[in-house]
Amino acid sequence: MNAAVTARPPAFVPNWPARIAWIALALYAGYATSILDVSWARFVTGVDNGIRFVGRMLPPETEASKMTLMLRGIYETLEIAVLSSALGIMLSLPIGLLAARNLMPPWLTWPTRLLIALCRSFHQVIIAILFVKAVGFGALAGILALTVASIGFIAKLFAEAIEEISAKQLEAIRATGAPFMNVILYGVLPQVLTRFVGFATYQFDSNIRNSTMVGIVGAGGIGGTMFAAFQKFDYDYLLTILLAIIALIMVSESLQNWVKKVYQ
Repeated sequence: MNAAVTARPPAFVPNWPARIAWIALALYAGYATSILDVSWARFVTGVDNGIRFVGRMLPPETEASKMTLMLRGIYETLEIAVLSSALGIMLSLPIGLLAARNLMPPWLTWPTRLLIALCRSFHQVIIAILFVKAVGFGALAGILALTVASIGFIAKLFAEAIEEISAKQLEAIRATGAPFMNVILYGVLPQVLTRFVGFATYQFDSNIRNSTMVGIVGAGGIGGTMFAAFQKFDYDYLLTILLAIIALIMVSESLQNWVKKVYQ
């Protein structure tokens, strides 16, 4: 054969930096396991303790007075979730617009994005502890804490959704001489409304779950009742509360799916 044999690149080129990174990760995982006292014996002991703990929770408590207390806590949890979600959604709309870099100048977007980053910097329980110290125990601290968390989530995703919209519609509306608010109402919001509704419904569902956690630190809701039952070793009543929380979250999930279908 007179045809020149052309050199072919190998079918598989080893990626040594990636291999080294995976090896380093495996070594660090082994090192972390050794210093954190993670062992199979402790896991087996934990499974046995867990089985006995679940046995002490059965059957669920159904005493009328305790059920009334639980329903009051569930109702307060729902109120906290609704109010914090409403406030978070109303505040996230203008904050998300101000953070969109394709609509606003840099001197306005950077401080707004810094505010969003601050809202996302801490867990809801940490924020709830701060508000409990500021305004005292009760539902107000929970509402404020979850409002801050809602702004951090919804405003960030809303700003990113605005930055991904088509610029052609904005240019067409601007060409008619429409003012800035009309550009927002007729050029921006119609393109991101469905996604914004999705963000809002997801955050409402998340606030229902998080309102049980902030209640543990004194920010109102069913979390305080659940923590008190745990401290009193009233595990059958604790199971009743957990089942009620699961039912509430399932109802919230169904509502979220219905809202998404309406706006799709």
